[in-house]
Amino acid sequence: MKPDDARRVFEGKQISVDVERWGERDREIVRHPGAVAIVAVDAAGRVTLVRQLREPARKQLLELPAGTREPDEEPLSTAKRELEEEAGLAGGDWRLAATFYSTPGFCDEVVRVYFAEGVEETERAPQEDEEIELVRVPVEELEPLLPEIEDAKTLAGLLLYLRER
Repeated sequence: MKPDDARRVFEGKQISVDVERWGERDREIVRHPGAVAIVAVDAAGRVTLVRQLREPARKQLLELPAGTREPDEEPLSTAKRELEEEAGLAGGDWRLAATFYSTPGFCDEVVRVYFAEGVEETERAPQEDEEIELVRVPVEELEPLLPEIEDAKTLAGLLLYLRER
C-alpha cells in the first residue's frame, strides 16, 4: 500500500518525519533507519543489561544492549558493533530471534532482536555521550526482574529468550 501523497517536514540526525496523505487523512510518519537489540549470554550464564538515561522517559532504564543501524550497515553487523561498544562483549554464537515494528502507529522503525550465546569480554568503546552501567543478571534471575523492565524491546527479547530455554 502506498499513500496518495507524501512530503518531508523534518530531517534530523537519526530520524525524519513525513506527512502522508491517505485518502482524506494526513498521517505523520517518523522514519527511522532500524535498530537492533541483543540478548547476550556469557559462559557463566549471565545476561548483560545496560542501565542508561533515556531523555524521553526522563529516567534511567534497564535495557538490552541496543542501537541504531548506520546507513547501509547490515543488522547483524550493527548488533555486533553495538554489543562491543556498549557492553564490551564479542564472539559467541549469534542468531536472529525476532523482527518487529517498535511503534507502527506512527513510526516505521524495525527492531531485530538477536541472541548471542557464549560471548566473551573485550574492550568497551561507548560513544562520548553515553553513560552506561553494566548489569549482569544470571539467566535464572531474569523472570523475577521482568516487572521492572519498562523498555518494550527488552521485554520482548527477554521473554523470547526465556521461552526458548
